[in-house]
Amino acid sequence: MHGISESESDDDWEEMNYEKQVIKCLFCSNCCNNFTDALKHLDSSHNFNFAKFKMRHALDIYSYIKLINFIRKKKATPEELNELNIKIWEHDEYLTPILQDDPWLMLDLDELEDILTNSNQYPTTSETMDVALPDNHLAELEKTIQSLKAELEQRNLACLLAKQQIEEMTKAAHKLVFDDSDFSKSKEKCIQNVGSNSDQGYFNTYSHFAIHHEMLTDKIRTESYRDALLTNSHLFNDCVMLDVGCGTGILSMFAAKSGCKKVISVDQSDIIYHAMDIVRENNLIDIITLKKGRLEDIKLDVHKVDAIISEWMGYFLLFEGMLDSVIYARDHYLSSTGKLLPNRCTISLVGSGDTKRYIDLVDYWSNVYGFKMSCMKAEVVREPSIEFCNPKDLVTNVAEIQSFDLYKVTTDCVNFSSPFNLTVNRTGSLTAIIGYFDIYFDLENPVHFSTGPHTAPTHWKQTVFSLSEPISITEGEIVSGVLICRRHIKDVRGLIVTIQIKDFSQVYYLD
Repeated sequence: MHGISESESDDDWEEMNYEKQVIKCLFCSNCCNNFTDALKHLDSSHNFNFAKFKMRHALDIYSYIKLINFIRKKKATPEELNELNIKIWEHDEYLTPILQDDPWLMLDLDELEDILTNSNQYPTTSETMDVALPDNHLAELEKTIQSLKAELEQRNLACLLAKQQIEEMTKAAHKLVFDDSDFSKSKEKCIQNVGSNSDQGYFNTYSHFAIHHEMLTDKIRTESYRDALLTNSHLFNDCVMLDVGCGTGILSMFAAKSGCKKVISVDQSDIIYHAMDIVRENNLIDIITLKKGRLEDIKLDVHKVDAIISEWMGYFLLFEGMLDSVIYARDHYLSSTGKLLPNRCTISLVGSGDTKRYIDLVDYWSNVYGFKMSCMKAEVVREPSIEFCNPKDLVTNVAEIQSFDLYKVTTDCVNFSSPFNLTVNRTGSLTAIIGYFDIYFDLENPVHFSTGPHTAPTHWKQTVFSLSEPISITEGEIVSGVLICRRHIKDVRGLIVTIQIKDFSQVYYLD
């Protein structure tokens, strides 16, 4: 090897290989041979300082990869990126490379940090400081900055949501004043106005057997529907009933047993093919007619029905948006004296002081094997968790925040703002707000069930909105807040929930 060791040869090869890279600019067709030149090109030609952008958004390895792919896919301009205050690229879809063997994706953050540090054009944070700070002081400042950035991001998201709502109200008011006929024809954002192709993913989830087994074995759910029908069978004798989202057909068969002369069962998922076999197996084919398709897209062979039954409820009651289909069925097919099963529901909140859960789920990220990952806290609390809550951990009374009369509600009922007061019954810490719902069949023999933590468990469990930091509370204190629920901007079946309580404000996504 002419006096050169194997390790030295490897190092030379790696250096030569690195120097010969062709690095395409993120914003134009220019190519550079190394990242130092590429970063200088971004700054000089596009006024995009990568070092400042990385620091401002506290990029980790995942958000860095998503950023690169976001720029490639959306052809984002430097001006658009420089104006951003939130990470709009934080979606898993941007983990997929847009350019094959993109050198930007092969550069890890430590290597990028070295390049930025070694270049005079891109000074690091410590190099820009006039005063040298102790390491522990600097670490605390960085922690505070990260916390403020996370809070700013949440407030910006809330502002974006408020801006969208203002724009929608302005458009509606403009049409109402200047063109009332067009206003009445305007398309509201609901399931009816979403194409069946884009909605297919939702129905595919109900093609799997496990979800139907989970629902059928939920005795509280299934037996409540059974009892509502069979204990009031005299109300349904010889009537025509519509089952919206029939699944395996269990509710349709209860309806047939209650005396209905005809049951029309509709479902878009492939489970309906098994429902056909089930109905045939139970000799109910003369009573139950099954139709595959979205209710909004098909025609029924009847003009009106005497009753509509549906198990449409999702997590936090409104997730999945299936209530839209029930409202469509009510408006198009229910007779003037027809019945809805169920006909009424409520949403309630209660405070939790489960500090162990908070430590295990949220505070865990403060020290992970000796490393700080506090930036992950915002990601953890952003998505509500669905879990069973121990009644022993509840630290407030229950506050009912919304009630829905299914005979009257519109598809806009998912958009509401509800103030609430929670009376503290035990001094300690408030670590989460728990949401649940109650269902009512207001018939001659009424039936009611709850999904709350005080009652027998259901497959819906409870929806837990974790707080990023615990709030100190005192027995007898009244904690006031506001919950704002909105249909998801991009996912018609999803929800965006904002909770404001004391000095705390957090945006949550159910999607």
